[in-house]
Amino acid sequence: MNGRGLDRDGTIAREGALERVPAAFVPVVDAARAHIAETFGSARLHSAYLYGSIPRGTATPGVSDLDLQLALHEEPTEADRADAKAIEAGLDHAFPQIDGVGILLTSTRVLLSDLERHDGGFFIACLCTPLLGPDLAEQLPRYRPTGILARETNGDLALVLPRWRAKAVEVATDADRQTLGRLVGRRIVRTGFTLIMPRWGGWTSDLDKSAELFGRYYPERAEQMRIAASMGRAPSPDPAVLEMLIDDLGPWLAAEYTAVHGEKAPRP
Repeated sequence: MNGRGLDRDGTIAREGALERVPAAFVPVVDAARAHIAETFGSARLHSAYLYGSIPRGTATPGVSDLDLQLALHEEPTEADRADAKAIEAGLDHAFPQIDGVGILLTSTRVLLSDLERHDGGFFIACLCTPLLGPDLAEQLPRYRPTGILARETNGDLALVLPRWRAKAVEVATDADRQTLGRLVGRRIVRTGFTLIMPRWGGWTSDLDKSAELFGRYYPERAEQMRIAASMGRAPSPDPAVLEMLIDDLGPWLAAEYTAVHGEKAPRP
């Protein structure tokens, strides 16, 4: 892998690996693997993956969360979601080195579909680290930092902003505001990075690096993007910061994204 996250052939390198998991998080990953295998079994589960800072080797004990993607043979059911929630709660309670657990549930049909080729498929092939079962990446193409990849991975920010505004009105505690702030900050930084990704010609999931690279192309918005990166890592409960991201940087970014890359393909 070169300094731009690419393999020698110019395709995006898979960014995580089990051998990169920091020692403090190895027991967490082992427990997650065991709980998923026991709960879902081979009848429901095709494969399971880690993603985020833990398989990238950049996780901080007591701060980082555990992110998991499960690929199911069939479409997720309410029973599947309830089982995933139980695993999330059990792991979060058992391991103080993680601050929250998130498990995504998706069918293999969706992840391998043409519609998800540059979104869910890219996510599995480049951003996820195999934990259990056969690797779906073997059935997916190699990806390059192109405009179509940018549009399909993060081209729907305009659709998300109204939901964020509604949630911001509803939050009742600082903790709730921080949870929303972490989500908003991460999504805005990732959208900002993929806006400039084809021009930079590489890939990164690092929030601070993404914000720094974005600032090279949009210096007038660099400080706001730096704040977004900070929110994504250690969110502030200050409502003014969240308001700035949702009502100022977010709408500008959505409009600029559409102007540069066009709109994301609509879902059926």
